[in-house]
This record gives sequence, C-alpha cells and structure tokens, in this order.
Amino acid sequence: MSETRDVVVTGLGLVSCAGEGIEAHLAAFGAGAPARTDTETFAPYTVHPVAPLVLDGQIPKKSDQRQMEPWQRLGVYAAGLALDSAGVKADATLKAAMHLVVACGGGERDTAVDGAILTGLREAADPGAYLNEHLLNDLRPTLFLAQLSNLLAGNIAIVHGVTGASRTFMGEEAAGTDALRIAQARIASGQVACMLVGGSYSAERPDVMVVHELGGYLRAKPFRPVFSRDAEGEDGFILGSAAAFLVLESAEHAHARGATILARLGPVASDRTRREAGSTARSLHSLWQAAGVQAPDAVISGATGVVTITAEEGEALSRLAPNATRTALGDVVGHTLEVTAPFGAALAVGLVARGEAREVAVTTVGHRRGEGVIRVTAA
Repeated sequence: MSETRDVVVTGLGLVSCAGEGIEAHLAAFGAGAPARTDTETFAPYTVHPVAPLVLDGQIPKKSDQRQMEPWQRLGVYAAGLALDSAGVKADATLKAAMHLVVACGGGERDTAVDGAILTGLREAADPGAYLNEHLLNDLRPTLFLAQLSNLLAGNIAIVHGVTGASRTFMGEEAAGTDALRIAQARIASGQVACMLVGGSYSAERPDVMVVHELGGYLRAKPFRPVFSRDAEGEDGFILGSAAAFLVLESAEHAHARGATILARLGPVASDRTRREAGSTARSLHSLWQAAGVQAPDAVISGATGVVTITAEEGEALSRLAPNATRTALGDVVGHTLEVTAPFGAALAVGLVARGEAREVAVTTVGHRRGEGVIRVTAA
C-alpha cells in the first residue's frame, strides 16, 4: 500500500491523573512526575488514579454514564475532547463519515462472584462440575456484555455520532501501536479522509492488579522514575488510568475545512520480537529506520520499568538519539497499556504544536511483547 498523502493531527483528547486536555498534560510532562498517586487502595502496589472529571461535559445523558464501565466513560470523554479540539463536534455530516479505531482491553470482573466461586471450589466434591455450574449461573449475562471491548467504539458512536466504520484492537501495548499504524496508513493511502483513533484504560481495578502481579510485572514500592527503578532491585510498572484520542486527517481534507493543523504523523512502525537478549535494541534500531526518524528534539518513551527490556531500550535510545531529551510516559501518567502509543503520540503532537520541538519520536516497548516507533513532526 503506497503512501501518497500527508497525515496530520487536528484534534487531541487526553485524560489521566494530570487532569484533562493537552495543556494540563504538557504541564505534567514538564514536571516529570505523576500529579496523583494512590499508595493505599491497592497496597503494596501504587496506582495513578484519574483526576475527577465532570462527565456531563462530554457525556450529557446520565443514562449513558450509568451503563458504561469506568474504562468506557474515560474513553468516551477523551473522544469528545478530541472532537471538540478538532472543531468537528457539531458537524454531524463529517462525523457520520469519520472512521474510528479503538485500542482497549475488556472490562472489570465481578470480584464478589469470583471470590465466592473460589471459596466454594475448595470444598466441592467435583470441582470441574462445580466451576461450570457456577460460572454459568452466577455471572450475569448483562455484566459479561458490558465488558466487551468493542462497546467503547459503540458508545462513542452513540454519544458523539461518529458512525463510520470502526475497528477495535486488543493486545496490551501493541494494540495502541497498531491502532495508530492502521489509521495513519489508511488515510495516507487515500482509503479514508478522517479518522478518530485512541484508547482507554482503567487501572483502578483489583483484577488487573492480580493479573499483572501473577506475571511479576508490578512494582511493589512507591513511585520512582521509570529508567531508574532497577536501582533498588524493585522493577516493574505502576499502572495509571488514562484515555487518549486523536483526530487524524489527510492534509487536503484538513485544509479544505479550514482546520488548524497541530502536527504531522508519519508512518507508524511496529514489530513483535521474541524478546531474546539484545532483541529489543535490534528491533528499535530497525523501527527507527522504518518510521523515518531523523534527528528528534525529544523522545517520549513508553518504557514500562520492567528492568531488562527497559535498560536495553535506554541504552538503544542513547545511541539512536544522543542529543534528544528523553521522558518516560510512565513518569507523567503511569503505565497505561493499550493507551501508551496514542497517549505518547498526543503528547508529542502537543510539544510540536507549542513550538517546543520540530520532531519527536515515540517508542512503545511492551512489557511482554510488541514494539513500536512513531514519528511526529511539524507540519
């Protein structure tokens, strides 16, 4: 698929522990530490909770708010901010033709039911039969349906009227990278003129703490900068609740409607290495070339803080961009899994739009798999 059109960013929507909107997040970016930290709710694990939001501003109907899980509300809210930022919130015709790409996981489990089943399983005469019976009878079908990842896209369509074709990507950090990659490539090739792309993640959930702790990925100590977490022998990531959406357009489409162009988004390069010694560095070098990164003024790294791959990424970036300032996204909003790539890209766009950089490279190296490099430049 040959790329013939410039892809530009005309709208940004961000929510996290830093608040909402690009200005609040650029301020947090400059501070270099998350604005909100909760060390008690999930002790001994830290989480960066989302700042309080007035949901009515982007989700006017209380009935819509009630039927969404927290991760869906965050995503719908951020999508509305992006549409406002792009100046298309009131353009029903444009939104009806706008395509949507979403990166997210599923919703929360019913922890009370899970706990009751696990307790009963200990004494069950036939554990297999007990488990099947109670999973079938105790879990509410409506609860299960509310967890489906593609409901975020559906709720964005219902609340904001973005009713073109939609796609949902799942798969942790790589999902966000590929959501951006597909959206950029489709606009560049002329398949579509305007797209809304992004994702959402709610970290304030006991079930995700269990999942990541079982893998040994969570940091069980208070916040410490991502690239120095191995100094204490306590590596791993600190989760953060966040959502990020971008409005992407072909340059021709943006010019035709008189939109303000914030930055240009280059081709997004992605990879999936076997994670052997040295594979992360080799992948980043290859992706750097594929994304066309030249001489970035800044690098926004999605590094997780998982020691081996984070150290390898840090060494690779020192060689690839020795003169660029480097900021870990986890030092701004925490680790946001599927949202890492769109959030990093949105911050890069903000830096370029404000005139603080001409070129920014964004890296996304997942905690288990998936690598990506994104290039954002002045348009």
